[in-house]
Amino acid sequence: MKLFVGLGNPGPEHARNRHNIGFMVLDALARRHEFPPFRPKYRGLAAEGRLGRTRVLALKPLTYMNDSGLAVAEAARFHKIPADSVYVFHDELDLAAGKMRVKLGGGSAGHNGLRSIDAHLGHEYWRVRLGIGHPGDKARVMGWVLRDFPKADAEWLEPFIAALADRAALLAEGREPDFMSKVALDLHPPAAKPPRPPRANENE
Repeated sequence: MKLFVGLGNPGPEHARNRHNIGFMVLDALARRHEFPPFRPKYRGLAAEGRLGRTRVLALKPLTYMNDSGLAVAEAARFHKIPADSVYVFHDELDLAAGKMRVKLGGGSAGHNGLRSIDAHLGHEYWRVRLGIGHPGDKARVMGWVLRDFPKADAEWLEPFIAALADRAALLAEGREPDFMSKVALDLHPPAAKPPRPPRANENE
């Protein structure tokens, strides 16, 4: 079994915050792959389903961002899921909006949700870094992440979340590079090649 975690803050007032993109992805993933409804469990909301041939527990911690590790560690312990089978979807200031990277281990880079998971689970879990862009000034970061995505962002946000959900089975299978490349291709398909001009005398 794999544990897929989306980070965010509970409550409708936070639902569209940039900080809640992890929740948004898990909701889309659960719909796309017909998971049963999320139910209260492990200090969060959990739903178990399949991505391809792999059983996956999807978890949205309800502990607020700063204590996300409590819920993640509880679910991982109960199901005996090792850290390297845990995938955490989270907002990333240091990536441009709509960009994504997957990395095993590393630091929290100031992200309070990751810092909490590091403290309760260790560092060797997968981080699915979801770019939300940077406001350009460190003093504006808190307001940036806790503000809703503007309506104009739907142009890139909706296809981005849909591609992540569509390709999630690749993550569950441990094919992280394929996941990154397929999502990138879904979002930016190669341009069609122009038709080959006919050769001289070809149509004669």
